[in-house]
Amino acid sequence: METLEFIIYPDGRVQEKVTGIIGASCAEVTAAIEAQLGQVLSQETTSEYFAQSVQQSVSAQAQTTYSEW
Repeated sequence: METLEFIIYPDGRVQEKVTGIIGASCAEVTAAIEAQLGQVLSQETTSEYFAQSVQQSVSAQAQTTYSEW
């Protein structure tokens, strides 16, 4: 599940935490929001940022032969 969490501090700072998005696509998801919030002071990447999505495909082929006995 993709989650965006925002903590707004009394002094106006906003902390944003993104979970559930694999790879650098989290930057694409949050870019518009960050542009509206103002200047980004710092960013920390999580292990999800460096993870790679896994795509797996399975192909099976069956062949049946019958004996002439």
